[in-house]
Amino acid sequence: MPDYKEMYFQLAAKVANAVDILVEAQQQGEADYSKEERPVILLTDSRSDEKGSDQDDDQL
Repeated sequence: MPDYKEMYFQLAAKVANAVDILVEAQQQGEADYSKEERPVILLTDSRSDEKGSDQDDDQL
């Protein structure tokens, strides 16, 4: 008869190892992403540069 208790503990240990590998991979990916230089995006209000922007503001 198979030793189900031993089989269960072996499976649980391997599942725990797999979770550790996945967590480590996620953390490495996050670290790599945070090191990456991303472009700077500036948001401006283009309406202030247009003629007649006072009319646009009244419509808001």
